[in-house]
Amino acid sequence: MKEKENEIPNEEMNPEQECQQKHDNLSGDSDNNQVENDTDLSENDTESTQTEQNDAKEEEKAGEKKKNRSFFGRKKSEDDELKKKLEEAEIKYKELNDRFLRLYSEFDNYKKRTNKEKLELLSTASEKVIVGLLPVIDDFERAIAANEKSEEVTAIKEGFVLIYNKLQQLLKRFDVEEIKAKGEEFNTDYHEAITHFPAQKEEDKGKVMDVTEKGYKIKDKVIRYSKVVVAN
Repeated sequence: MKEKENEIPNEEMNPEQECQQKHDNLSGDSDNNQVENDTDLSENDTESTQTEQNDAKEEEKAGEKKKNRSFFGRKKSEDDELKKKLEEAEIKYKELNDRFLRLYSEFDNYKKRTNKEKLELLSTASEKVIVGLLPVIDDFERAIAANEKSEEVTAIKEGFVLIYNKLQQLLKRFDVEEIKAKGEEFNTDYHEAITHFPAQKEEDKGKVMDVTEKGYKIKDKVIRYSKVVVAN
């Protein structure tokens, strides 16, 4: 309407007015074309943005699918590896258990065998000692029977000495030795002091002056300590 109102009949327009009208018409056409172009660009931008969004969504979905596939694939491989390790551990456990059972059985047999041997050794050792003492007992019985009718003191003494020597030989055969004590330095490994008294000489200090009970040892093992009197 405004354009029509602005239009002036050609008959009434002068040349300057005609030029102005043509210029206005051209300006209006260019404005309309610009609006149409802006509209087309806006529509194209909207379509492009929508396409980009759709592409982004598709890529995101593809990435999620790929991620899920890789996750489950990795999980499956880890499960397979764990199963393999578990099987190897079970095999190793069975081997170790079998080895332990064999060793335990062997040790138990060894323990029983050694205990049996120890008992046999003790019984055999005591048997040997008793067998060795029997002749000494026989000699004592003969001496007692002879002393009942004999009045010779010298013969009785000689008989006791013979029996004593025979007993000493038996002890030596079993590696039994008397522990030397009198005149020796006091040693707690072999001697047991039952009393002390002042030493009369300086060189007697710390020495055994008397023995109240003899001590004995088998090789290096003390079976009875010597009971002694020590000078201080």
